[in-house]
Amino acid sequence: MPNRQGVAAPEGLTLRHHRDLEGRERRPYVRWTLLSLLVAFLLVGLANVFGQRPTHATAAAAAAELQLIVPGKLRSGLYFQARFRVSAREELESATLVLDSGWFEGMTLNTLAPTPVGEASRDGDVAFELGRVPAGDEHLFFLQFQVNPTTVGRRSQRVALYDGESLLATIDRTATVFP
Repeated sequence: MPNRQGVAAPEGLTLRHHRDLEGRERRPYVRWTLLSLLVAFLLVGLANVFGQRPTHATAAAAAAELQLIVPGKLRSGLYFQARFRVSAREELESATLVLDSGWFEGMTLNTLAPTPVGEASRDGDVAFELGRVPAGDEHLFFLQFQVNPTTVGRRSQRVALYDGESLLATIDRTATVFP
């Protein structure tokens, strides 16, 4: 159908629908709504709702104190670090950190530093033997992880400090993994 200048619209197009946008009055609101939702999601992410800000937890006993610094909220694919500090009030002959399986399910352990004296399994949990810690000294132990991309949900991550077979301190925590 020719327009005022006598030029016809290309085949398959109508001037009312494609030039004058008749019937599309609601579409800008849908686009604005979707764009607003995207911006809101990004602002929530910037406010650190989806994680990686470290949390601090401490457990104390007469012989030693265990401090843990690790993010409580994670995202799939995220690299993060867990920092364990063992402060000995009395001499620890064989300090050992035992991490339950929640630390490793859906996570990849990339690095641990310093290298522990020994590693073992204790009833399905992972034990890192740190060795002797003299009274008044501290031992720092770092684990670097990556959250596997398909991991989502909450998991229990318990860590216990032993001196040999004697339980000294325990920290129970829950990590949340967002998609």
